[in-house]
Amino acid sequence: MGLLSASIWLPIVFGVLVLAVGNDREPAIARAVALVGALVSLAVTIPLITGFDVSTAQMQFVEKFAWIERFNVHYHLGVDGLSMWFVPLTAFITVIVVISAMQVITERVAQYMGAFLILSGLMIGVFSALDGLLFYVFFEATLIPMYIIIGIWGGPNRVYAAFKFFLYTLLGSLLMLVALVYLYFKSGGSFDILTWHQLPLAMTPQVLLFFAFFAAFSVKVPMWPVHTWLPDAHVEAPTGGSVVLAAIMLKLGAYGFLRFSLPIAPDASREWAWLIVALSLIAVLYIGLVALVQQDMKKLVAYSSIAHMGFVTLGFFLFDELTMAGGIVQMVSHGFVSGAMFLCIGVLYDRVHSRQISSYGGVVNTMPKFAAFAVLFAMANAGLPGTAGFVGEWMVILGAVKVNFVVALLAATTLIFGAAYTLWMVKRVYFGDVANDDVRQLTDINAREFAMLAVLAAAVLAMGLYPKPFTDVMQVSVTQLLQHVAVSKLN
Repeated sequence: MGLLSASIWLPIVFGVLVLAVGNDREPAIARAVALVGALVSLAVTIPLITGFDVSTAQMQFVEKFAWIERFNVHYHLGVDGLSMWFVPLTAFITVIVVISAMQVITERVAQYMGAFLILSGLMIGVFSALDGLLFYVFFEATLIPMYIIIGIWGGPNRVYAAFKFFLYTLLGSLLMLVALVYLYFKSGGSFDILTWHQLPLAMTPQVLLFFAFFAAFSVKVPMWPVHTWLPDAHVEAPTGGSVVLAAIMLKLGAYGFLRFSLPIAPDASREWAWLIVALSLIAVLYIGLVALVQQDMKKLVAYSSIAHMGFVTLGFFLFDELTMAGGIVQMVSHGFVSGAMFLCIGVLYDRVHSRQISSYGGVVNTMPKFAAFAVLFAMANAGLPGTAGFVGEWMVILGAVKVNFVVALLAATTLIFGAAYTLWMVKRVYFGDVANDDVRQLTDINAREFAMLAVLAAAVLAMGLYPKPFTDVMQVSVTQLLQHVAVSKLN
């Protein structure tokens, strides 16, 4: 079994195993098996990092077997500089989520852990698939565990939020399926994504394909105005669900633009780039203002995620090496920072059972260790230099200045809005005098919570202080993609 297959199928196998051995009378067994499964799955992805050749844009760790021979469908996997970091990131976040649920989830423990492990394998499958149909199967299959996670362990309106999440993402994906079938016939019966990249296409088919892919990926990112499912899903999802949703699932859509929209329809991508740039700037500006007025901490961070992901799509469609690399770096850093933000909200919610900012005040007085972590992650969310949150945004703004100064100026306002809504929340939740008895009775984080927050803090600081390993991996692939998009496909 290859490394990518192991990365995909080990968590899925362990997820099924957790479901098989776990029962509500012996939740300790389910927790132990889930933790072992998550750690083993993470360990398998480490050779991908150490063995990756940064000097080539070719696909690496490739595996290819016939799957459905009659229709020329292959089990075809591989990663390049655009996708490599998302495989270990997914496995890492899964470990954090399993640890975060150890003492908090007390009902249907095996099903909860199993759903996250299976989801982890499916998401890695999306980042690794080089066959169009295989990609689609993994892309759609990720909906099922997340739908179950929100629908069973979510808040009071969980069924509404789960349905909204499912319907929004499913409708867009059906148009993508039509696009994949068209490309299959156009290429003479091949589902190979890399073959599609070289396929000459007239302008009209390119535009139709571009908007079919846009329908699927913009909902997943989510871009304005199809973003309304995300705050509902975040507010109702359990803490682990919010972490995975923000840290990994939003990246599936952004990754789709890199792997499908840009290389398959380059002329249409250049023609309609203004639309993506405009929608991205609306997300950065308008959603930043929406975040300012939120009273619910989860909603505030959810809207913050939409604004930060606006930076990603903006970077991709300015067609500059620095902005595109910055967009990918932003995807990785947002995985660490947003995941950590939702975990911190979860820690408070487990103790007070409220996400309202007004329920807190002066938390630093009773939970000093926790407050130190929470403020660090908040600073990273605001884009403080030296943290992961700064690197991608700075690269996108710097590159945007070369392309269009007005766009760069508008994008840079996110640093002001981001600081405003993040510091406003920090001031009211963590600082000042103890506001009420709930806060007075709080106990500081235990060893388990300290460990998961410390690991995330190390990742946020390491990426912020030394981003070179991340940028080196993607550099050659970004250059090649931009060269590819610069050449017309019109035949």
